[in-house]
Amino acid sequence: MRFDRIFIIFIFIASVIVAVTSGPIKVDTKVYIWALLLFYLFSILYYHLKVAVRKGNHNIDYAISYSLSMALFVGPLGAFIFEALYMFTLFVFRKATKTADEEEFLHTFYNTGSFALNGAIAYYLFQVLIPIFERVPFGFWILIIALVIIMSLLSHLYLTIIFTATGDIKTVKDAIAFIKSRSILDMGKIAFSNAFLFIFLQDEQWEMIIGLFLLNYLVSRSNIAINQTLQHKMERDKFEQMAYTDFLTEIYNRTFMDKKMSELNSSGEQLGIIVTDIDSFKRINDSYNHAVGDRAIQHFASVLQSFLTEEDFLFRSGGEEFTIFLRNRSYEECLALVEELRDGVKDTPAVAEYQDETIHISLTASFGLYYYKADETLDIKNAYINADQLLIKSKDLGKNRISAKDGLIDTPLSVRYTD
Repeated sequence: MRFDRIFIIFIFIASVIVAVTSGPIKVDTKVYIWALLLFYLFSILYYHLKVAVRKGNHNIDYAISYSLSMALFVGPLGAFIFEALYMFTLFVFRKATKTADEEEFLHTFYNTGSFALNGAIAYYLFQVLIPIFERVPFGFWILIIALVIIMSLLSHLYLTIIFTATGDIKTVKDAIAFIKSRSILDMGKIAFSNAFLFIFLQDEQWEMIIGLFLLNYLVSRSNIAINQTLQHKMERDKFEQMAYTDFLTEIYNRTFMDKKMSELNSSGEQLGIIVTDIDSFKRINDSYNHAVGDRAIQHFASVLQSFLTEEDFLFRSGGEEFTIFLRNRSYEECLALVEELRDGVKDTPAVAEYQDETIHISLTASFGLYYYKADETLDIKNAYINADQLLIKSKDLGKNRISAKDGLIDTPLSVRYTD
């Protein structure tokens, strides 16, 4: 028989022995039935609020546990009866809904045994330590928090032994990380909830118990709703980012460029629109291969991006063609930046792998800069066409050049060419 199964059976048998030998249930039968009914009903209600985490071939359910308050109030035998009733109800539910694991029956014995055994340990520790802690300010609360931490560590220790036996935990580092994985905030919620429940149980304040259960339920539902909203937003943002990102260069693509053009059009901003591409790019593909060509495009995008600020936008608008929107700059500042871009591309060769060797490819690029004010006088798409025409002019002049025009000075003589 597998060691993990032997260990689970051991845990369950140990919990049965401790429960049976601990003596009768520590409260009146009528009181116990009331407590058992309330804890059972609300634990079933809370079940769908659990957080399921996959560990190897096993599912771990993290949920609000009220085992401690039940164990402290009714003793080990009463706690065992509660855990067995609750866990086997979940077993029937999972079987009926076909959500059970392959070894669900065995896992139900483990869940019953581990929670009941930990509850019994907490019960005896409480009986021994409470006279000491009562002498300390807030001693009761400190003891409850300590018991929750102990129960959590024990549960993770049991699971660590099982996961080590099944191969889901392979190193000491993995084991320590798993043991430390429980949220401190979750343990705080469990500690204070169980402390208040225990106090209300001792005074038989059933309305307060129901109120606390309902409060925890509403808070948990609210947190789940908030988390789901945040998760959906993150997923939407991720899909939007994927839709607007060029897969090769990981910068904005033409789709996002069109979107941003619509947003900036008629904004009243003074924009420098740059259109640029790699000179003689076909030669790179023909001399090497498309993988080297892709690496050259990636390098080109990286060099361009390194000169821009967070306010600027860089887009891959074509194969080896890129478009830049410069914001909050004068025409002279835009022109100076374009000259820096050209020199940066020329002075920084692309590094690629070709035929098992590292090669360095010298690149140059040509640029067209059109500067204008985004208002109703000129549509931004026409401004982009002007920048593209200036790029063509740079190519015609011999490449590795800049052609620029200040659109705020409406004269043909305002075009500048830079070698």
